[in-house]
Amino acid sequence: MGQGKYVAYVSTYTIGNQDKFGIRIYDVDMEKGRMTEKGHVKITNSSYITISHNQKFLYAITDFGVEAYRILPTGDLEEINEGSTNGMRGCYLSTDYTDRYLFVGGYHDGKVTVLRLKEDGGIGEITDEIYHKGLGSIAERNFRPHINCVKMTRDNKYLCAADLGMDHVNVYRVDLVNGKLSQIDMIRSEQESAPRHLKFSKDGKYLYIVHELKNYIDVYTYQEIHGNPEFEKIQTISTLNDYHAGSSAASALNISEDFKYVVSSNAGDNSAIVYKVDDKTGMLSKVFCLPVSGDYPKDANLFPDNRHLVSLNHESNTMTFFNVDLEKGLLVMNGKEIEIPQPNCIIFHKLAE
Repeated sequence: MGQGKYVAYVSTYTIGNQDKFGIRIYDVDMEKGRMTEKGHVKITNSSYITISHNQKFLYAITDFGVEAYRILPTGDLEEINEGSTNGMRGCYLSTDYTDRYLFVGGYHDGKVTVLRLKEDGGIGEITDEIYHKGLGSIAERNFRPHINCVKMTRDNKYLCAADLGMDHVNVYRVDLVNGKLSQIDMIRSEQESAPRHLKFSKDGKYLYIVHELKNYIDVYTYQEIHGNPEFEKIQTISTLNDYHAGSSAASALNISEDFKYVVSSNAGDNSAIVYKVDDKTGMLSKVFCLPVSGDYPKDANLFPDNRHLVSLNHESNTMTFFNVDLEKGLLVMNGKEIEIPQPNCIIFHKLAE
């Protein structure tokens, strides 16, 4: 686990920054738990990035829609093309497990966009667009559709779209031939809990949903019964310590490379939290929730060796590094912070031998 050479990709906003490098590429020193910048890509306001399941391509949100890059053997990125999402700037994107389609979630316009992907990894035409419907007149932040995450079930049959404005996750059946979506189910969250990101366990049997405003993760079982998806809630666990006071917003949701741990973070509380995943039940138990020495940790992730952790502190424009001992539940600062403007998300990528 965590063997071999890795790079890390970090996406950032570029509004108001002198440089226009919305994606930065880092060499990862797994022994020391540190990262060194080795390259960058000019792209505006890269709010989220994802890597295709075949590990060959990286896709990024940008002001103009989405951009596709080829991942070179060195980990550097080579632009393939860009595609329009025919709407406002997206905030999340992911591919299906066969890398035939790219799904984009729109926070501002509450839209799911499906784009066909080409053989060379490039972005093709839009095959479907679905607007989530809201409650109309109560046009505050809540009660308006804000899609914040789009992810396929691991059997590659259904797309889950987390709508933090409407407090539910829409579930769509995906026609992989024509790239069309049809809504078949809805996972309802507590009102004003704001489901933000979701992830599936390695075997695809468990679904984890982090809720931004109520600071907890819901765990669901997932199975397909008689050709329909069935989700059942089995756990709700807080992203905060019991003694926490004051306003806080949960943001990150990542699963360690070995799928044994789930990582989240809290803005306001400015903490990172790591949970251990129970192999048999899929349920979570808290390992630690500790401060990240930065403001608004928008993303946090364990290094692939599970011995280090990095926090992306959006408001203090830094990345902070920690040594972790998951047996003892310890998080200790590791070296000085790295300055980076408005970081959004981080992905570790293993280079081919």
